[in-house]
Amino acid sequence: MAEDLTIAKTGSKEQQYQSLIPQIEALLYGETDQIANMANICAALKEQFNWFWVGFYLVKNDATPAGGQELVLGPFQGPVACTRIKKGKGVCGSSWLKNEILIVPDVDEFPGHIACASASKSEIVLPVYQNGNIIGVLDVDSEYLAHFDEVDGKYLNQIIKFLDA
Repeated sequence: MAEDLTIAKTGSKEQQYQSLIPQIEALLYGETDQIANMANICAALKEQFNWFWVGFYLVKNDATPAGGQELVLGPFQGPVACTRIKKGKGVCGSSWLKNEILIVPDVDEFPGHIACASASKSEIVLPVYQNGNIIGVLDVDSEYLAHFDEVDGKYLNQIIKFLDA
């Protein structure tokens, strides 16, 4: 079945989220495959906001002899990206370690920032949960400084909660 989004390019950022969220909910309704749902969330967010990069990193068991877990690139929209991120490394690994939303107005000022793309200037990362456990993070990058704020955190958090349904 073909799906189309009604993209609201006018109005405040908050109004754009409020228009998009019910559409994402409808798009995901009844689909149990998390990868498919993450892919559609990325596509919808990229189409609505035209961010530089939007995607998921998923917690996976590390295949090296040392073992452990790491974040591995999942569904995304944008240029090629880093494939693996260790816990506590960069913004994504720090969000995972701290179990909190991180809003970074200037990635060059974030200690240990992993520069997957030099064009990225600001970032927001949110932990993604399933059954109370972190299964990954949603990572959004912008080519503009200070592009993200608490409004983004609030509404992106609502969107990723659809994955825990």
